[in-house]
Amino acid sequence: MTTTVPDPAALGVAVLGYSFMGKAHSNAWRNVNAFYPTPRVAQKVLVGRDAGHVAEAARRYGWEESGTDWRSVLERDDIHVVDICTPGHLHADMAVAALEAGKHVLVEKPLANTVAEAERMVAAAAAARARGVRSMVGFNYRRVPALALARELIADGRVGRVRQVRVSYLQDWLADEHAPMTWRLRRETAGSGALGDLASHAVDQVRFLLDSPVTSVSGTVTTFVPTREGAAGPEPVTVDDAAWATLRTASGAVVSLEVSRCATGRKNALEIEVYGSRGGLRFDLERLNELHLFDTAAAPDTQGYNRILVTEDTHPYVGAWWPAGHVLGWDHTFTSQAADLLRAIDMGTPPAPGFEDGLEVQRVLGAVTDSAARSGATVHL
Repeated sequence: MTTTVPDPAALGVAVLGYSFMGKAHSNAWRNVNAFYPTPRVAQKVLVGRDAGHVAEAARRYGWEESGTDWRSVLERDDIHVVDICTPGHLHADMAVAALEAGKHVLVEKPLANTVAEAERMVAAAAAARARGVRSMVGFNYRRVPALALARELIADGRVGRVRQVRVSYLQDWLADEHAPMTWRLRRETAGSGALGDLASHAVDQVRFLLDSPVTSVSGTVTTFVPTREGAAGPEPVTVDDAAWATLRTASGAVVSLEVSRCATGRKNALEIEVYGSRGGLRFDLERLNELHLFDTAAAPDTQGYNRILVTEDTHPYVGAWWPAGHVLGWDHTFTSQAADLLRAIDMGTPPAPGFEDGLEVQRVLGAVTDSAARSGATVHL
């Protein structure tokens, strides 16, 4: 029998939330030191509301212990990193309290449910940064090697001046009108529907790939199924099922955005198309190891989109994993995300994306909501 000896030099990690994202983040913390040369971590405590369920999850995911009181975790000297994977309405209070307690903080996207909450979190992050405390928002798709490569190609001018971008994020888990009510369909807990859940990723990718802020928004939202069955009977759905928007960026690009959780037959389809003066790029999350590049400099008789298999050790993030040609998966992005945060803590540098990035995304999402309420009128940021 092997006994694990506590490592006093390790950074103690606490994850708040044990469901979908708690599981993904737990997997990341369990594996990060195996693949990345980062400061050592110890999986100290997993926190959730249901004592029995969180204890079982902690056992399965490799945590030393479980708990139900997140505030008591912040008082512990053996906790150095707090990773928040709870519903959005809890993000602000948890993050601000953790930062004030001197803990490094990772918050799952979207950063908050409202711009006001996000601004409060940014202020707390700035104050903590002055004391050497780091904070990051979890836009894990920045760690997809193909998308990180796309950013490099755009920055290097391989597609020329970007004129337009088409981004859609489509899922179908709410396409069935009999799908039950969840916290994600209540505004008081989720803040918004597909807008915050999916468009937050899409907007962050626009900002990440183009390295340019969004300057104006016009959009519309809709709820296809206004009532769903809850534990106590039918409940009104108070968030959007789908949203559409046109964004303009400071660099001059025009962006077409579409998100839906009612797109029948689409499982987790984040698709991005970038069209520039010299070429184009295409990406599909359901084929996340591939990036397609069109180069107008190629001979006309052989022009076409070239498939790049982003699995070489020279590609972003890939070198930490398997031999060349061996594909990565969705879960790898969370491990790479944890590694980026640990490196920033170790080097004393601001991790990216920071809370300021999360705030800017929240402002765009809020502008879509404002525009929709005004029949699609343009909202300037």
